[in-house]
Amino acid sequence: MSSRRRAVREGAWRAVAAALATLGACLLLGLLGGCGDGSATTATREATLVLDFVPGPVHAGIYEALARGYYEDEGIDLRVIEPTSTADTLKLIDAGKAEFGIADGLDVAGQIDAGRGAEAIMAIAQRPLGGVITLTESGFDSPRDLEGRRIGVTGVPSDDAILDAVVAADGGDPAAVERVTIGFNGVQSLEAGKVDGFTGFIPADGVQAEVDGYPTTSFAPDEYGGLDYPGLVVFSTQQQIADDPGLAAGFVAATVRGYEDVIADPGSGADALLEANPAIDPEFARASLQAYLPLLTAGDRPFGTFDRHSIERMSDFMLDAGLIGAPIAPGRYATSEFVGTGDGD
Repeated sequence: MSSRRRAVREGAWRAVAAALATLGACLLLGLLGGCGDGSATTATREATLVLDFVPGPVHAGIYEALARGYYEDEGIDLRVIEPTSTADTLKLIDAGKAEFGIADGLDVAGQIDAGRGAEAIMAIAQRPLGGVITLTESGFDSPRDLEGRRIGVTGVPSDDAILDAVVAADGGDPAAVERVTIGFNGVQSLEAGKVDGFTGFIPADGVQAEVDGYPTTSFAPDEYGGLDYPGLVVFSTQQQIADDPGLAAGFVAATVRGYEDVIADPGSGADALLEANPAIDPEFARASLQAYLPLLTAGDRPFGTFDRHSIERMSDFMLDAGLIGAPIAPGRYATSEFVGTGDGD
């Protein structure tokens, strides 16, 4: 086993250490020995990953890992499916219909607050992906300019919270913004002039509008409002992780390898995505992946890990916005070890 791969696997095991703690040290050692490297796997386990939406550039690391056989190395036969809606991903994982899901960091926190067993196992994006997207020709220089304008939202409560935070951070009045529920048709609605802006994923929806020939100006919550929570995470349930922690560790190890490859060679990641999903426009795929790259990296921390202070700030934001009823501790939110604190200590 190469030193690089060994480091990835060790990091993955540390990432599920919190879930394993209650199983006892002897069981933990047994699991580590049983997993070993990919060649030591005696049986292949089937697992399902439910995406947060349709396959896109942000998922390139997963398709890279599939193409290179990284999941097979871990003894995992992974099936990737797309949901009919974001809410379906949350429901499928909660009901035990799939082992893993991808969702916005806020949505996973919402599941935990609702008393469900959701727990994040790795971060895909370290920063928020959502924000407010407008047409450059509209002349909006800052979020405060959105007062009195029609802004489309999907109907998910976190959309309104993000919109409020962005506008308020610029000294504007969120109540003065006219909101229109448009579901996930933000790009089409913006290009058709039905709305003056909409809440969406800037590296995806914003880039799509750009590729369509509509230059955009976007306002991100980590620029206006100081929100830096993990924008996209892989999650499971506490029960699933406890029942088969080796599966969670293997999934994390393979996925980390895939994304590390993409970060090192985006072109390879785009090729893997397009090979598996030929209906995606190649121009959009490559442009969007480039926009995602800065949001995927964790600085000096290993890819996929969480930042304790970032989760604490996310919890505070959601509590203030009325999205959750009580604070969520980092150790409850995710199984991953918290490498670094975000404050340099």
